[in-house]
Amino acid sequence: MPIGLKEKQAIVAEVNETASIALSAVMADYRGVSVDNMTALRKTAREAGVQVRVIRNTLAKRAFEGTEFECLNDALLGPNILAFSIEDPGAGARVFKDFAKEIEEFEIKALSVGGKLLPAEQIDALAKLPTRDQAISMLMGVMLAPVTKLAMTVNDIPGRVTRVMAAVRDQKQQEANT
Repeated sequence: MPIGLKEKQAIVAEVNETASIALSAVMADYRGVSVDNMTALRKTAREAGVQVRVIRNTLAKRAFEGTEFECLNDALLGPNILAFSIEDPGAGARVFKDFAKEIEEFEIKALSVGGKLLPAEQIDALAKLPTRDQAISMLMGVMLAPVTKLAMTVNDIPGRVTRVMAAVRDQKQQEANT
């Protein structure tokens, strides 16, 4: 059944809204993937905070207008599934990469981050980006390191004084015994 103009406009508006807030997008060819596997992919994506869409290429091109994902227009050939990462830029890449490992027919075609089109081979780089919580903990570790070193240094000074005093005491006792 054909889609009417109002439905098409609603789809374009919805995808444009998602694309305007997304941090990254991953596009893949899903030909040959069973419905059960696609349902499992959608469930995994939902749990990871990734919005997955299958959309006609002409509608996708219109939806990408004015967003940083316009660079994906050249890669829009054949049936595509798009994963938009909203909170974590690497979430969509991780979901699609894991799914592509399990399902041979699923082929990642392109990625987009920061308005740049990346080839499918760059999926590992995007998938390895730390999550927000991991990035915060890494930053806190870097910020905490100087404070920890200072505390260790300050705590070491009384220990050094004690060791010097003990050495002087031992030396004086040794001189007194001779």
